[in-house]
Amino acid sequence: MTGAHSLDRMTEHSRTIEGVWAEDIQPGDWLVVRTKNSVYSLAALGNRRFQVAGGWFATRGEETIPVRVVGCTWGGRAILTDMVAAPGMFIEFSNGVHTTRVRDVKILRGSATTTH
Repeated sequence: MTGAHSLDRMTEHSRTIEGVWAEDIQPGDWLVVRTKNSVYSLAALGNRRFQVAGGWFATRGEETIPVRVVGCTWGGRAILTDMVAAPGMFIEFSNGVHTTRVRDVKILRGSATTTH
């Protein structure tokens, strides 16, 4: 058996992926994503748009331009459009940027309040 995945197998597997799904993100939420090469922070603006800091965006001075998360891939062309970030996958942004493999993702809820 080869390492290639069939589309049916990937679709079935997608239902069990533990990551951050688009439907779970609200405006004001933050994601902190550590990839193989970088750390990104994504501030949710709504409608799958994010203000992204770190990684490629920091090196290119593009941290002030909102982008959409198109989805996540396993490194090929098949894209899981409902996924924002998941360990083992690659994030694809609307400006054509693809991250290196995601190692860890944390979500910080914008509605959470801290008391001292």
